[in-house]
Amino acid sequence: MSTPYTVRIAEDPADREACFTVRKSVFVVEQGVPQDIEYDAYDAYDAVAVHVLAVREDGVPLGTGRLLYGEAAAAKTGGDASVGSLGRLAVTREARGLGVGVALVRAIEEAARARGLAAVDLHAQTHALGFYERLGYEAYGPEYPEAGIPHRAMRRVL
Repeated sequence: MSTPYTVRIAEDPADREACFTVRKSVFVVEQGVPQDIEYDAYDAYDAVAVHVLAVREDGVPLGTGRLLYGEAAAAKTGGDASVGSLGRLAVTREARGLGVGVALVRAIEEAARARGLAAVDLHAQTHALGFYERLGYEAYGPEYPEAGIPHRAMRRVL
């Protein structure tokens, strides 16, 4: 079963709203993350975040993710300005298993390369460690809670 979709940088308000819709359905509704911590200052239009969006041929949003870079990423990556921070990766329930997550991660990595970054860090929910390991990410540090969900830090050198 295959569903044709495209992945693009979310540059206009409609794309950004589609990203938020996916995040709300996955993180807030499915996983119970409080809405007030799901959205943050990096969700505004600025020069420190790149949002990517996967959409079906008919325009239905399937997934999203975000790359932070520069000072915005430094707090999440140990202060290293050459490392970006991949976050807010979410794929709708109906799109899981179609390769959307992989396509989003690769698009974020491409955005990181385009900005001259040498590596990408992320905070993976522990149930998703295998997914990221298959994409070349390596876990480091101890497990810790984030929004009440167990996580591990991971990094991939680009």
